[in-house]
Amino acid sequence: MKTITVFKGDGIGPEITDAVISILKAAHAPLTYEIFNVGAAEYERNGALIPNDAFVSFEKTHLLLKSPITTPIGKGFRSLNVTLRNKYNLYANIRPAKSNDAVKTPFPNVDIVTFRENTEDLYVGIETQIDRNTVHATKIITRTASERIIRDAFIYARKKKRHKVTCVHKANILKLSDGLFLSIFKEIAKEFPDIESDDKIVDNVCMQLVMHPENFDIMVTPNLYGDIISDLTSGLIGGLGLLPSMNIGTDYAMFEAVHGSAPDIAGMHIANPTALLWSACMMLEYMNENETAATIRHAVDLILSEGTTLTPDLGGTAKTEEYTTAIIAKL
Repeated sequence: MKTITVFKGDGIGPEITDAVISILKAAHAPLTYEIFNVGAAEYERNGALIPNDAFVSFEKTHLLLKSPITTPIGKGFRSLNVTLRNKYNLYANIRPAKSNDAVKTPFPNVDIVTFRENTEDLYVGIETQIDRNTVHATKIITRTASERIIRDAFIYARKKKRHKVTCVHKANILKLSDGLFLSIFKEIAKEFPDIESDDKIVDNVCMQLVMHPENFDIMVTPNLYGDIISDLTSGLIGGLGLLPSMNIGTDYAMFEAVHGSAPDIAGMHIANPTALLWSACMMLEYMNENETAATIRHAVDLILSEGTTLTPDLGGTAKTEEYTTAIIAKL
C-alpha cells in the first residue's frame, strides 16, 4: 500500500474528491490517504491557506492528489497552484486531451498532449510599478528550465510511441526569450531523429487547433502559452471537466483537475468528477499501477458511452453521487 496526500480544496472540490476516493477504493487501488482541507475556506477557518501538516504530508508521501483550490482575491496571495509548483519544483505540467466517442463534439479525432513549462515565464509574478500609469512584468526563460521540459516531451513521445513534437512560441516578436526556447528545442530535436519535430507561432497554433486539431500530437510550450492552449484543447473534447493533468518534478508529483472550484454550483451535487478521476488514473500509472488505472478508465468509458447517467455539463441530469455510483457498478 502507498500513502498519498489529498487536498480537498474549495467549492466543488470536496464533492469531487469524495467521489474520486470512493471510486479508487471500489477499484481496490493500493492506496491509503492523508486528507486535508486547503484553500480559501480553510484560511477563513484557521488562518492558513494550506495547513503546515498538509505540507509535511506531501513532503513525506511525494504524491499529491489535489482538487480545485480558491486563492483569496485582493488579500495579497499568489496562486496556490503556482506556490506549490515553485515550492516543490514541479517543472512539467502535462495535460492530455483526447476525444471520447461518447462525448459529442465537432472534433472526434483529438489526441493531444501539452507539455507546459511550469516554473518560469510570466508566471514568476515579478511586476514593477514604474509610475501610476505604467507596470512592467518580467518574463523569464532559462536554458535549464527549457531543456528539461523539452527533453521530457521528446522522451515521452518515444516512450508512448507518439510521432511528433511541436514547439509553440512567439519568437518572431520575443526574439530573445522565446527565441532561446525555440533554439533549445531545435538543439534537442536533433537528439531524437526518430521523432518528427516542428514549431509554430502561438496565435497560428490557436487557429490551427480549431480547424485541424488532428494535425497535432505533442506540444511543448513556455508557461503562459501552455496554460492557454491546454484550456483550448479541453474545449475541443468537451470541456475542462474532462481534462486531467499532472505536475512532475524530480522528487514530487502532483495530480489535479485543471478546472476551477466552481463556487456557483458548490453544494448542488452536480459537479463532474471525471477530470480529477482521470488525474488519479495518471497518478496510478505514474506508480506503475496500470491495471487499476485501465479498469477505472474502462468503467468511465462505459458510463459515458451509455449516456444515461451523466452530469449536467455532459448533457445529463445525474447528480455527482449517481454518476459515481454508476462508475462503481461498472467496476
